[in-house]
Amino acid sequence: MADARRAPLKDQTDISGARALIVEARFYDDLQDALLDGAVAELKAAGLTHDVITVPGALEIPAAVAIAVDAAAANGKPYDAVIALGGGVIGDLAGFAAAVVRRGMQFVQMPTSLLAQVDSSVGGKTGINAPQGKNLIGAFYQPRLVLADTGALDTLPKREFRAGYAEVVKYGLIDRPDFFSWLEANWPKIEAGGPERIHAIAESCRAKADVVARDERETGDRALLNLGHTFGHALEAAAKYDPQVLVHGEGVAIGLVLAHQFSSRMNLSSPDDANRVAAHLETAGLPTNLDAMKTHLHDAETMLGFIRQDKKVTRGALNFILTHGIGQSFIAKDVPESEVRSFLAEKIGA
Repeated sequence: MADARRAPLKDQTDISGARALIVEARFYDDLQDALLDGAVAELKAAGLTHDVITVPGALEIPAAVAIAVDAAAANGKPYDAVIALGGGVIGDLAGFAAAVVRRGMQFVQMPTSLLAQVDSSVGGKTGINAPQGKNLIGAFYQPRLVLADTGALDTLPKREFRAGYAEVVKYGLIDRPDFFSWLEANWPKIEAGGPERIHAIAESCRAKADVVARDERETGDRALLNLGHTFGHALEAAAKYDPQVLVHGEGVAIGLVLAHQFSSRMNLSSPDDANRVAAHLETAGLPTNLDAMKTHLHDAETMLGFIRQDKKVTRGALNFILTHGIGQSFIAKDVPESEVRSFLAEKIGA
């Protein structure tokens, strides 16, 4: 694994002697062994002791963390921190557990997927899915540290890496048109690794951090980070969160295209913008239409029902992140439901 690029830590608190609980879920055994070995080596070097809790699936994390923390305290050896070692789902669920167990524990993110490194580990959102919709149960809870080793991305399956790339593209489409143009020119080098990949990750983190610094609790500008997600989350719900059908980043990719197409339909932007977005995402090997979802989307009303459950709905009004062009996204409030229904019917063909 490549050496991690280290940034100087502002907090130089002596942590030797602390105890940490590492939380992992083993989706890829060989990969997880290597990641765990690296994390444990760093903890030992810093003088920490640790335990590891491995759960069969991500949904068991909150309960498992609560049980482990209580057991450690009962033995007179309480944990000082929870460490999430894995992708976005692991970080979201372990973060939620850290937020609610004992009304908050120290929390460290060690993201190992591209999506987690550029999006879910940054900003403090934690949560779990419910049958009614995406991330409907959760909390805002900032980690003390996010440690992202870009070398870990070399071990990802191509599908997972490309899915994470959709979130990178999103930042260019929100308000950084020059970044989007740079991505168009440099995608092959980003996929291959090297300085271009690191630049894309760093720029994505800066973009998100800038927004979160202005609006941590999503009462205003932070909603812009949901570009592509209102449609994307509805698609994930329609697929019953089955990764064999659709993973989060793929839903976002389709959602980005749909958001630009819907903006064009509403005469807010040019159809050329939607075509340009779709062309780049296709070049990156991502889905850009509903073809893969045909067996899960029966009609526009079903899709609209999932959108109504989304967190971006306020007092029954549909809110979307739409665009006036590449890098010109804005919050559109009280979008007419009839327009959304008609658009979805056209796309679904029902």
